[in-house]
Amino acid sequence: MAIIDELIDLKSATLNSIAQAADTSELEAVRVSVLGKKGTLTAYLRGMGQLAPEDRATVGKTANEVRNAVESALEARKAELASAELVAKMDAEAVDITLPGRVQQMGTRHLISGIIDEISDIFLGMGYSVARGPEVETDYYNFQALNAPEDHPSRGMQDTFYMVDRSGDHAAVRGESKVLLRTQTSGVQVHTMEEQKPPIYIIAPGKVYRRDVADPSHLPQFHQVEGLVVDEGITFGDLKGTLEYFCKQMFGEDRKTRFRAHYFPFTEPSAEADVSCGVCGGTGHLHNGERCRMCKGTGWLEILGCGMVDPNVYGFVGIDPEKYSGFAFGMGVERIACLKYNVPDLRMLLEGDMRFLRQF
Repeated sequence: MAIIDELIDLKSATLNSIAQAADTSELEAVRVSVLGKKGTLTAYLRGMGQLAPEDRATVGKTANEVRNAVESALEARKAELASAELVAKMDAEAVDITLPGRVQQMGTRHLISGIIDEISDIFLGMGYSVARGPEVETDYYNFQALNAPEDHPSRGMQDTFYMVDRSGDHAAVRGESKVLLRTQTSGVQVHTMEEQKPPIYIIAPGKVYRRDVADPSHLPQFHQVEGLVVDEGITFGDLKGTLEYFCKQMFGEDRKTRFRAHYFPFTEPSAEADVSCGVCGGTGHLHNGERCRMCKGTGWLEILGCGMVDPNVYGFVGIDPEKYSGFAFGMGVERIACLKYNVPDLRMLLEGDMRFLRQF
C-alpha cells in the first residue's frame, strides 16, 4: 500500500534528521515539522477519515508505530543534547578553584615604632622604666633647666618651632616666645627629677621637632629616646658599660663601640658614641676594595650623644651633686633604624611605600 510506504519513508527520514540534530533548537524544529499542528505525520493522522474502511486499521497502526518511534527518538536525543550543552556551559563558566584565595593582609607595627619597642625592651631588661612628657614645652624645661645659656644657638627661631605665647611673657634675647615644640626629650628628665628622688633609671621616648629641611640625614619631625641615670657612685665607666651593652644588643655581639669627646650644655664630660660599621665590618672598605659609602671609609657610625650630668642641672631640681652623680644619653630612633638595616635615606621611613615597609 502506497500510504504505508510513505509512512515508513517518513519514519526513516525523521529518525535520520533527529540523529543529525546538532543542538536542542534543531531537534525542536524536527519535532515541529513532523509532530506539530502542521507536521507531516499529523497530516497523515488527520487524513485517516478519507481512507477506505478496510485500510484504516492497517494505516492507523503503522502511523502510531511511526509516531511512537519518532517520539522515543526525540526524547532520547533531547536528553543527549541537553547533557552535552550543560557540560559545555559548565566548562565555559567554570571557576578555577585552584587559584589562591585573596585574603586581607595582616598589618604590622611601623619600623619606627618597632625600633622604639626594641630599644625600650633592652633598657627595661636593665631595670630602667619608661617616662613620658609633653611635646609642647616651655623654654625652662627645654633649655634653661638643661643648662643651655640664653644665647645658645639652639634657642634661635632658625632652629626651634616656637608657639604663640598667650601669657604676655617674652624671651630675653631675640623676642621668641617661651612656649615651643620640644627639640629633645631631655625635658622629660627634668620633670622626672623634679617629681622623683634618686635613684633614677629612666628612658624617655617620643617625638621631637626642629627646623630642619628634610634630606637623607635630617627630618623636621623625628623620634628620640633619651636616658637618665642618677644614683650614688655613678661613673663614666657605668655609662660606657651601659651603652656598649645596648649597642651589642641592638646591632649584634660582633659590633665594637668607641667614645669621642664632645660638648653638650647639660653633660660634663660629654661624648659621642660610635658603633663599628656593619656594612664593611669596621674596615672602611668593601670586599672589592671600594670605599664604604655607609661609613664614608671611617669604619665607624655615629649613633648617639652622652655624658655625665652637669652638676648645674642638679641645682634646678634640688638634687645634691655632692651625694649623687649620673649620666644621660640621647639617640635618634630613625637614625638607629637606618644604621641597623642599612637604609640610606631617613625619608624612606615616612613615605609609606609598602614595598619598603613590608621588609620589616
